[in-house]
Amino acid sequence: MKKIGVLTSGGDAPGMNAAVRAVVRKAIYHDVEVYGIYNGYQGLIDGNIKKMELGSVGDIIQRGGTILYSARCEEFKTEEGQDKGIEQLKKFGIEGLIVIGGDGSFQGAEKLTKKGYPCIGVPGTIDNDIPGTDFTIGFDTALNTVIEAIDKIRDTATSHERTYVIEVMGRHAGDLALWSGLADGAESILIPEQPDEFNEVVDRLKKGHERGKKHSIIVLAEGVGSGFDYGKRIKEATNLETRVTILGHIQRGGSPTANDRVLASRLGAKAVDLLLEGKAGRMVGIQNNKLVDHDIIEILQQPHTIDEDMYRLSKELSI
Repeated sequence: MKKIGVLTSGGDAPGMNAAVRAVVRKAIYHDVEVYGIYNGYQGLIDGNIKKMELGSVGDIIQRGGTILYSARCEEFKTEEGQDKGIEQLKKFGIEGLIVIGGDGSFQGAEKLTKKGYPCIGVPGTIDNDIPGTDFTIGFDTALNTVIEAIDKIRDTATSHERTYVIEVMGRHAGDLALWSGLADGAESILIPEQPDEFNEVVDRLKKGHERGKKHSIIVLAEGVGSGFDYGKRIKEATNLETRVTILGHIQRGGSPTANDRVLASRLGAKAVDLLLEGKAGRMVGIQNNKLVDHDIIEILQQPHTIDEDMYRLSKELSI
C-alpha cells in the first residue's frame, strides 16, 4: 500500500487533529503518501482531497476541532453516494482509508470496506460511547471542560443557596454526566442508561434541605430530557430556588488534554499499522492501556454500557 487517505467525520472532538497528525507522520515515516479528505464523506464525494506533507500537520497537535473539517452527508448513506466516493478514491489512487469519528462514521467505513476499499476506524467522540475501547478521543478534554464549568457554578450555587440543574451532552450515553457528576460531588446524576428517578432526586433534595444543606448540583445528560423542563419539575416539587445551565457546544472545543493528545497519537499510528498489515474493516481502541483492534461490524452491533460500579458509587457518596 503506497497511498492512504484520512478523514474526520461526525461531531468534532478535541484530539482529532493529533490523530490526523499521527496518521500523516506515521505513514510518511513508512514512505506512504497521505491524502487528506476535507469535510468528511461529503468531501470524499466531491473530491475535496489534497496530498498532505509533514508540514501540513505542523503545529496542530495542541488545537481543538479538526483541520480537515467535518460535515453531515446523507448522500453517502446511499449506494450511489458510496460509489461516487469510490470513484474519487480511484481517481487519486488511494488504496486504504482511515476514518476518525463515531459510530455513524464507522458505518460509512464498513460500507466502503464491503465494496473493496479497506478502512480502519479511529474512535473520536466526546460521548465515549463506542464499545471496544475504554476511552474515545475527546472524552477526557470534554470531561475536564464540564468539571471546570460545574466548579464555577457551584460557587454561585453556594453563594445564593440554590439548586442547579446542569445539562451536559450525551444523547444516548451518560459517560460525561456520570464522570463529571462523580468528580464534582453532584447530589444526583441522571443518565439515559438508567431509569428516571425523579422521586428519588426530590427526596434527596428535601432531606438535604432539612439537615441544613444550602445548595445542590444535579447533572443531567441531554438524552434524559430537557434541563429546563427538569428544573421546572424540581422547583414545583420542592419549592427550592432552582436554576438551569445548559453547557452546550462549549464541551466540544478547547485544546486537548495530555491524555487525549497521547491517546490520539497512539490510535492514529496504530490505524496506519493495520492498513500496512493488510487489515480492513477494523476499529482501533485502548483497553487496560493496551492498543487493541476489533471488527467494525461487531462494534456497531454492541450496545453502549456504563460502569455500573461507578454509578452505584455516585449514589453512595451523594447521601
